[in-house]
Amino acid sequence: MRGGRGQERAITGNRQTSWALADAYGAELVESAESEALRWARARAQDVGLRSVSPATGATLRLLAATAGAKAVAEIGTGTGVSGLHLLHGMRPDGVLTTVDIEPERQQFAREAFRAAGFVGNGGNRVRFIPGRALDVLPRLADGGYDLVFCDGDRAECLDYLAESLRLLREGGLICFAGVFTEGRTGDSAVPPAEVLRLRELLRTVHESTVLVPSLLPVGDGLLCAVKRGE
Repeated sequence: MRGGRGQERAITGNRQTSWALADAYGAELVESAESEALRWARARAQDVGLRSVSPATGATLRLLAATAGAKAVAEIGTGTGVSGLHLLHGMRPDGVLTTVDIEPERQQFAREAFRAAGFVGNGGNRVRFIPGRALDVLPRLADGGYDLVFCDGDRAECLDYLAESLRLLREGGLICFAGVFTEGRTGDSAVPPAEVLRLRELLRTVHESTVLVPSLLPVGDGLLCAVKRGE
């Protein structure tokens, strides 16, 4: 029994070390190319007490946007622009990010960050800002018009985001949900809060879907990704 517990602790320790390595690797990738705009956006997120994606998650979003050859991306939850900057850096040079947030102040911070990075202003505009509640805005966006949808909004609405995203995505498009681990609470056996129950239902729904090819990536606070199959 002692050996079994010791082995379990070793496996857990190895997993934690590997997770830390993945995050550190992502952080190094981002740091090597990190712009002043991105550092500024992260600082603004801290100032307002807002959770932003980790460097490893940001590096993954860049990779996914580049892999998809994304020209049109929808983002639920602008924040101060951290995730948007990563997505834009991975997208095609002519790509446009449509980003939705209920807080205009946050979008103003993001606008400044995007302008500093050259994505807004100076004769070009690769970002479309839409203020408002996501579930009021998303139905107005075009069916099948997006290569990638990134969801980092209200966790209680994650299943509604999934339904809207399936409509918005083209065949072969990607959907990504940030923060699905909820700092370890999603997998905890304790009685969970309502948002964790919704995330567990999201994980189950995506896993059982016949139109999605999913993977749960252990970067940052968990990144759930899925590709929409062709009909």
